[in-house]
Amino acid sequence: MSPEEPISVKPQTAMSVLIVDDEPGMRSFLTKALSKKFALVETASTIAQAESIRSQGHFDLLIVDIRLPDRSGIEWHEALNDLERQSDIIFMTGYADMDVAIKALRAGAFDFIMKPFHLEQMMTAVDRCIEKRLLKRENFMLRRELAHGHASTIIGNSEAIGDVKRVIERIAPTNAVVLIEGESGTGKELVARQLHQLSGRSGPFVPVNCGAIAPELLASELFGHIAGAFTGAKGNREGLFSYASGGTIFLDEIGEMPMNMQTALLRVLEERAIRPVGSEKEIDIDVRVIAATNRLLIDEVEAGCFRRDLFYRLNVLNITIPSLRSRPEDIIELTHFFTLQLSQELGIKNVIWSHEDLQVLQQHDWPGNIRELRNMIERCILLGKPPAEYWKKTPATVIPESRGYPIDWSLKEVEKQHVTQVVDAHNGNKSAAARDLGVSRKTLDRKYKEWADSDDSHGVVS
Repeated sequence: MSPEEPISVKPQTAMSVLIVDDEPGMRSFLTKALSKKFALVETASTIAQAESIRSQGHFDLLIVDIRLPDRSGIEWHEALNDLERQSDIIFMTGYADMDVAIKALRAGAFDFIMKPFHLEQMMTAVDRCIEKRLLKRENFMLRRELAHGHASTIIGNSEAIGDVKRVIERIAPTNAVVLIEGESGTGKELVARQLHQLSGRSGPFVPVNCGAIAPELLASELFGHIAGAFTGAKGNREGLFSYASGGTIFLDEIGEMPMNMQTALLRVLEERAIRPVGSEKEIDIDVRVIAATNRLLIDEVEAGCFRRDLFYRLNVLNITIPSLRSRPEDIIELTHFFTLQLSQELGIKNVIWSHEDLQVLQQHDWPGNIRELRNMIERCILLGKPPAEYWKKTPATVIPESRGYPIDWSLKEVEKQHVTQVVDAHNGNKSAAARDLGVSRKTLDRKYKEWADSDDSHGVVS
């Protein structure tokens, strides 16, 4: 396809390029050619104009003429105060000077192209740059994957988990948004990974825990930011949506997302574009969105805590993960799987479970689901004690039965009293209390902060 043909090809990567050249014909020529590869293409005729544009958004690639009316392109590049140095640069020049070429390459240029040039020469350099940056993104995500050590197989042959596997196989090849619901610890992220692996998408799988990121930083984490967008933003930064380009972004604990971010996410889903914090430019994206929650989002909608329009936009396809207690026949297979996995990780000889041990595991209620089972197996392996002995020494926490609340109390007061009782029952262990309450530890901490800032306590101890 030649540059003169209409630009109708959707960019395959959420990348951006800034072309700086004082020749209008060159700017137009490169814009038409590169619009097929980049989600955002900007042009400037001077360094001053380039600086102004660059201050409004992140650019993966700069294509810069060396001789410009107000300043040398090489001098500008050397003076760039970008601490993260995220922009690659290709220099162009119409003057054959070997010293200049050497100076450009020493300044950190990705490539150096002499004018006039064939389009194929420029596109080859650009393709190499894109390949390098995609590899950098994939390496970043691979390091995240290895740091968390995730398994990628759904274990179990029960009818309940079999239904989940069949749904995954059916909807994985589509690009539709998926909402995964289920109790904490049931394996929602594992299901999301299976959807991505079977989707055929070439980009990475990018997991994001919406409840683990401070609300004021969530927009920057997801969409990126430009230098000066907020205090501490010293350089331009890509967001996780950009890292997920061509792949899947998994928004875990979506019910924890603040209202203002819900509005921003709805726009992203509808427009298929992101806007970095502080930037005026939108960048088209090719990212599949999978969300998950341990709550019933429809109840959150009715309570006014979650946007109704976003809920319906997320709930295009729904997968509900069964609790572990509803499929006890899978516990033995899961136990053997985790035992082998943990034995290899810990460098301990594989453990052989007795029939009595497996029966004890099958009879347990597992309020923490698969995550609790894995943790229990790890404790048993490390301590060399059977599960029955562990539970005997650490009986389940008994939460006192509530006797009801005054009829004139507000819902906020009832919530505060109930949460306080649960935390007290766990001797102040908020993480354990959060698990029993079905919320994240971050949500619990936020509740306590709200109560501490509020004067409407009605004598309830926090």
